[in-house]
Amino acid sequence: MNTSFWSLGWRTLWRDLRAGELRLLMVAVTLAVAALTSVGFFSDRLQGGLQRDARQLLGGDAVVVSDNPPAAAWTQRAEQLGLRHALNLTFPTMGRAPDAQGGATRLVALKAVDAGYPLRGQMRLARSPTDRTGEPTPDIPARGTAWVDAALLEALGLALGDTLLLGDGSFRIAQLIAQEPDRGSGFMTFAPRVMLHAADLPATGLVQPASRITYRLAVAGDEPAVRQFITWAEAELKNPEVHGVRLESLDSGRPEMMRTLDRAEKFLNLVALLAALLAAVAVALAARGFASRRLDDCAMLRVLGLPQRAIAGAYAVEFVLVGLAASVAGVLIGFAVHHVFVALLAGLVETALPAPSAWPVLFGLGIGLTLLIAFGLPPVLQLAQVPPLRVIRRDVGALRPASLAVLALGVAGFAALLVAVSADVTLGLIAVGGFAGAVAVFALLSWGAVRLLRAVVNEQTAPRWLVLATRQISARPAYAVVQVSSLAVGLLALVLLVLMRTDLIASWRAATPADAPNRFVINVMPDQGEAFRATLKDAGVAKMDWYPMFRGRLVAINGQPINPDDFTEERAQRLVDREFNLSHAADKPPHNEIAAGQWRAGEAGAISVETGLAETLGLKLGDTMTFDIAGTPTEGRVTSLRKVDWASMHVNFFVMFPLAEMPEMPITYIAAYRAPDQPGFDNALVRQFPNITNVDMSSTIAQVQRVLDQVIRAVEFLFGFTLVAGLIVLFAAVSATREERAREFAIMRAMGAGSRLLGSVQRAELAGVGLLAGFLASVVAIGVGWAMARYAFEFSWTASPWVPLAGSVVGAVLALIAGWWGLREVLRRPVVETLRRAAE
Repeated sequence: MNTSFWSLGWRTLWRDLRAGELRLLMVAVTLAVAALTSVGFFSDRLQGGLQRDARQLLGGDAVVVSDNPPAAAWTQRAEQLGLRHALNLTFPTMGRAPDAQGGATRLVALKAVDAGYPLRGQMRLARSPTDRTGEPTPDIPARGTAWVDAALLEALGLALGDTLLLGDGSFRIAQLIAQEPDRGSGFMTFAPRVMLHAADLPATGLVQPASRITYRLAVAGDEPAVRQFITWAEAELKNPEVHGVRLESLDSGRPEMMRTLDRAEKFLNLVALLAALLAAVAVALAARGFASRRLDDCAMLRVLGLPQRAIAGAYAVEFVLVGLAASVAGVLIGFAVHHVFVALLAGLVETALPAPSAWPVLFGLGIGLTLLIAFGLPPVLQLAQVPPLRVIRRDVGALRPASLAVLALGVAGFAALLVAVSADVTLGLIAVGGFAGAVAVFALLSWGAVRLLRAVVNEQTAPRWLVLATRQISARPAYAVVQVSSLAVGLLALVLLVLMRTDLIASWRAATPADAPNRFVINVMPDQGEAFRATLKDAGVAKMDWYPMFRGRLVAINGQPINPDDFTEERAQRLVDREFNLSHAADKPPHNEIAAGQWRAGEAGAISVETGLAETLGLKLGDTMTFDIAGTPTEGRVTSLRKVDWASMHVNFFVMFPLAEMPEMPITYIAAYRAPDQPGFDNALVRQFPNITNVDMSSTIAQVQRVLDQVIRAVEFLFGFTLVAGLIVLFAAVSATREERAREFAIMRAMGAGSRLLGSVQRAELAGVGLLAGFLASVVAIGVGWAMARYAFEFSWTASPWVPLAGSVVGAVLALIAGWWGLREVLRRPVVETLRRAAE
């Protein structure tokens, strides 16, 4: 034969497409590419938006962020380099409406700006509360006025032109903020923005010694000058005397800006990776089934003189073209699906994202070809080695198990897939380790179940359909293990997701006591303490946490000065570089447990440290810690370690002094209590004490939960791909034994078995596989859920006994559906046709 492998490849591709032989392969590849590229398009557009708006998101070319007013040296250096600079500060406080307009209160994110703000980007002011685009403005709020988010008007029942009360000051609401260039993200972005002129801030009386204010000094100018400033600033930050200062630039970015979305993206990547791994299994199974059906055709081609190279080339061309076509389809579906992520994460994601780059398209094409070439092509290439003798002897030329070279190719493709998807070696290893571990557990347990099933079923007393179904399963234990394991992995993701969305989250919420505090009040001045507590008592608040609070920076341990570079752990570096909220009390907080040492009331020079902090900083009993408190060094010896439940909704501190009084400290008070069910109580409290910040944790937690719900919905949506991938694997595993089943059923029908009996056998076999897979998936999901509850949420949780039963039923139903679709023609095929095929 003189046919080229190109033309032969085209002809075989067209023939196999019309016959439906490549349908399963194409669906598996398309699904994997769609899952991965949907996340890829989403991530690419997010990164593109961040790079596009980098300077605007920073508010300058470089920003010096600090916990205290920046030293004059920073602005002096900027001026020496000819850079423009602008300072703004932000902190949470309470905004309230005048009593004549209801007196409502709301936690707000206050921002004080000065002339020149913003250095990069533009403020945009809304023309109406529903305007999300707004008109650009070069101005800042005039003295005596405030610009606010539209959400604040609705919360306080105010309108443009009304008065907003902040601390001791009152301001006319002059404009609505549509967009703020350096808004960033984080906890305080949940609160509506209020923007003032910096010169108006002192009149509010809101800046107190313990106020957690963030100062941002932005600089902008020519690129060389900015580079010089950044170099000088980085050297300055290494000075041991510089604390609580960090530099944000286009290189460093703002880590908190995309934290929530980064976590969501990781979840989505992991789910997409699971779908791709399942698709890889489906491709391998389907390709082996495809190759087994082409053995006789290739033997005839060898008889007709077609060389092995031409056969191998023809099938390589066919699979590459199939991979390209399926990958293109997957890319198109992924592009459509990523818009669903943008919609589901509305509010977290800016919808005006830039167009995606070509990278997700190339990535999708590469993934599709990797899947098909690494997992699908190796068994197909064995067709080139089929001997011509198979034409007359069907027992020769069968497919061999994969060789080491083939396994190495598959593993290499698998590793490339992991690295490409996770973009994080650790994340990839965790994902593949979990996947491999789950598959190994499922395979081992399913193998044991198959052995047990054969021993348990009594062939003398059991119904004939059960006996035959048991023989069918035990006759092919390897395929039974593959079927059970593949469906179990897909069901594991589904069951775990259901548990997370229902039992675990419900149990976590129930773990919070009914009388837990739901209000946190800070910035209560010492001269307001008695009146404040009396007000709460008169309102019926019987229990409350009441502690003094002052701020200090850790500067030495055991007399040795420390700085962030002395520690390798990121958390330790952050703790050393920030100010601690410290406190003192004669008695140990009742909700804290002493883990080591003793709390001795009134012991001078003693401190009690939270166990997690001690572990992070390497502290032990007897060590000394020196804090810089308002410029005064204060040393204490660690005499006790406390175990703190940070989820208890009580006031907690990393470090406490066991003293009743510390009159030399610049303190304010913090209170936590459960608010009485009195309409207007919070508003009245803020009116009486205008300088306090009253945080309603119930609304804050609800806001956080809404954000988590958005992320979970996006993950749920992508889990659909994983479930479909699991079903495709099951379909591929069932289809791989279709011809063997057809021959076995033909023989049984020739021996007198009826179609009804064989249908019962087939349904029993599929239902058994599904029941076992669902049960195993549910049991493993309960174990994983327990571990998450115990070690992540830190509460006790017991799964409902109905979970394994429900999982088993769902597994059986899904297996029946997939099996019916894949094997529906087996029972309808004439016996003579099946036996003739076997004899040929």
